Amino acid sequence: MNAPAVNSRLPAVLYQPDGTRRVDYRAVVALAWPLFVQFGVQAFLNVIDTWFVGRLGAGAVAGMNAVNFSSFTLLLLFGGSGIAVQTIVAQRYGEGRKARAAQAAWHGIYSGILVAPLAVWVAVSGGRIFSFFGLPDSVVQSASDYWLPRMAGGGLVVIYFSLSNFFNGAGHTRISLMGAVVAALVNVCLNWLFILELGWGMYGAGLATTLSVGCGVLFYSVLFFARQFRREFATTRMWRFRPAMLGAVFALGLPIGVHSMFDVGAFAAFQLMVGKLGEVPGAATQIAMILTSLGFLPVAGLNFAAATLVGQSIGAGDKDWASRVGSACVRLALIYQLFWAILFATAGGLLSSVFVAAGDPNAQAVIELSATLLLIAAGYQLFDALNLGSLGCLRGAGDVIVPTGALLVLAWCVFVPLSHMLIFAPGEGWVDFLPQYGLGAKGGWIAALIHITLLGSFLFLRWKSGAWKKKAV
Repeated sequence: MNAPAVNSRLPAVLYQPDGTRRVDYRAVVALAWPLFVQFGVQAFLNVIDTWFVGRLGAGAVAGMNAVNFSSFTLLLLFGGSGIAVQTIVAQRYGEGRKARAAQAAWHGIYSGILVAPLAVWVAVSGGRIFSFFGLPDSVVQSASDYWLPRMAGGGLVVIYFSLSNFFNGAGHTRISLMGAVVAALVNVCLNWLFILELGWGMYGAGLATTLSVGCGVLFYSVLFFARQFRREFATTRMWRFRPAMLGAVFALGLPIGVHSMFDVGAFAAFQLMVGKLGEVPGAATQIAMILTSLGFLPVAGLNFAAATLVGQSIGAGDKDWASRVGSACVRLALIYQLFWAILFATAGGLLSSVFVAAGDPNAQAVIELSATLLLIAAGYQLFDALNLGSLGCLRGAGDVIVPTGALLVLAWCVFVPLSHMLIFAPGEGWVDFLPQYGLGAKGGWIAALIHITLLGSFLFLRWKSGAWKKKAV
């Protein structure tokens, strides 16, 4: 009997002598490790930012806690079109239509130009936004100082996402990693200059991040127009504006952006609630968030690898293989998150102490509370792996509407109200019609444990159901 025909465009496939197939984990790792490291670099960058800001005192760290997820929420909403570029590029690449992949990247860039004025308007509104939530004056000032330069670069962030995800979707993940490293190194140098040498405080931290994104855009642009990609993808010939292509980018990108906004926005609301309690809970929550990002951000790299592998498999016409290779990425995410679950449960206090200035009178209280929060966080690490791994698989297939709807319900009908109920004592909260149990920051992290457990379980079941096989991009 003859062996089945080999599909040369399928990613991470290893054919056996009898014609059967198995996942080539070496190929999966070869594609995923640059993305894994790239998001690890972002996690490390968050750690460095928090360390620099920590030199300014617990009040500045509390201000960063209030603004960090808030700014990220809107940047992800704006950047949904840039993230959508990866799915379109991966599927066109799998089909062998590489010029169309470059066309998608160009229209991701155009989407960034379109949202830039909106991002600037949001940037200048920071003070009014944070005053609305009843935060202490010192926290409002620190948050507003960071918000202005960070949000003003929203258009650059979309262009950065579009170019990096062009390389991700085409399987050139090492280039995406190199751009992230360039941006990270620039950010560290500018943090040192702006915060410690020039004394620009939180404004300097936000400005350093925005300028580093601009450097990343320059790096990706040089390679996008390099001879290799001009020849293979016709990157210099596919720039013409096509309303239909821009519509396709936004049609996929809007649900992705809204999903990210609902997800990160819920955590922004959670952090703002904790910030209302004062400097110690706010600083402890920021430290715990930064440390947990060392777990979930690298897995977000596996999320992007899964989107590429699933998208390329679908483009090559084999959805059964997309299911197998996507599930392999989920398994790798589970293994990685298990390590962090053990570490957070056993060494939370030691890890937290790195981010506290020795002379700060609140240092011991911050460390003790951070250790407790990390113990709670250890409980949801495996479910976060299911969440991020399955979400990347679904995004690669273009299945973005149902996950967004599920996230909306779980984040804003369960997580946010439950956080309010568990964090605040009677009379302390934003509203009075919900029960209030006064558990403080610990209550918010318990709510996060419940939310991520439910979300990760749902998305994994959605992926395993195969309903995504009916989607088309």
